[in-house]
Order: sequence, then C-alpha cells, then structure tokens
Amino acid sequence: MGKIYNSAAEALDGLLFDGMLIAAGGFGLCGIPENLISAIKDAGTKDLTVASNNAGVDDFGLGVLLQTRQVKKMISSYVGENDEFMRQYLSGELELEFNPQGTLAERMRSAGCGIPGFYTKTGVGTVIAEGKEVKTFNGEDYILEEGIFADLSIVKAWKADDTGNLVFRKTARNFNPPAAMCGKTCVVEVEEIVPRGSIDPDHIHLPGIYVHRIIQGEHEKRIEQRTVRQREEA
Repeated sequence: MGKIYNSAAEALDGLLFDGMLIAAGGFGLCGIPENLISAIKDAGTKDLTVASNNAGVDDFGLGVLLQTRQVKKMISSYVGENDEFMRQYLSGELELEFNPQGTLAERMRSAGCGIPGFYTKTGVGTVIAEGKEVKTFNGEDYILEEGIFADLSIVKAWKADDTGNLVFRKTARNFNPPAAMCGKTCVVEVEEIVPRGSIDPDHIHLPGIYVHRIIQGEHEKRIEQRTVRQREEA
C-alpha cells in the first residue's frame, strides 16, 4: 500500500480514539506537525495524553488542543510559553508529568527500539525520582525510566520520499526522530516529497520502516520569541 495521503484528515482516518497516547515531535515552534494537530482538533478526539517536549503557545501547535480541552495529560520538558497550559495546570484541569529533555527523548527512542526501560542518573535525588526504582551501578545511583510506547506518532520532516525515508532540518531533528520511532503508527507531514532514490542514503535521518503515512503540507514559520531593539536616531 502507498504511504502518501492527500490530507491530514485522510492520513489520520481510522487512527484516532478518545484516551489515546500521542507522541508529537517538535522543539519550541520548530518542526511541529501543525497540520496533523489541526486535524486532530477538527476530529474532536478527547482525553488525550500527549508526549512532547513543548506544549506549543496559546494559539499555535499543541496549544490549540489545550484551548479545546482535548488534552487531559502532558508528558513534557518545557511548558513556559503557554498561558492556557499554566491556567489549566494550576486549576487542576490538566495533568503534567515533567521529564528532563534527554530523558524524554530517550524514553521515546528506547521504546522505538523495543526497550521497555532504562536507568539514568538524571533526576536522582529530585522530585523526578519520586516513586521510581533506584539501582546502584559502580557506586552511583540511577533511576529507572520507562519507554513511551505511543498509540500514534505525529511528526514533521523537511523531506520524504514515497517509502517514508525522512530528512529533518536543524533543530527539528531533536525530538522528531525519537517521537516517530515510538508510535504504533507514525504519520508524518513534510514540506516536500521527492522521488525515490533522490535522497543520498547517508543523508537519511530516519528510515522509512518507521513511517506509515505521509502528507505534504503548508507550514507557518513562526518565531517563538522575538527580541528587537529601538532604532538609533541618525
């Protein structure tokens, strides 16, 4: 079966259900699967648990699913740019599981490799370690972290061929590849679909074996924070 679909809604058809766990790629507003997020909003799927480094901003990225109250829990590292997230969390409407960034990325990657858990020193002696198994290696304590096995992965890449081989650009490569790996089904939106064989094998960041469905979409290049200075008078 071909992997290329005509729209985000078509690519997600038959995959969404209430209460599911979704792994979403992106870093800040860089490399976020905005078309797929919009399609999930339109589908009305609710009680979602979303594993993603960020929670978007109030009107963009995962923030749009928070606005519509479709997310019940976030598994994240950084959530400081979203006022609605803060309001829901402080009022008890939204559950939050904080993860250090490296730990979150490895929880996704390890699941994609079939590894159900791993030990890490990050978080030992902090609230991150509460309720988790501690084991000593060579005189040092490590905590057990579990892999994130998602029902669905939604990611954004720069290029794909029709078999799903992916190329990411710069910071978008931080979380998109591990997020793509850990889902039972992976749906990818890309800026460009190129002919098979046109991507140098050495330049493929994620092989197509992880990718099930692909769409080509239009993407907004937002800047999360813009800092400017006053123009000096002549």
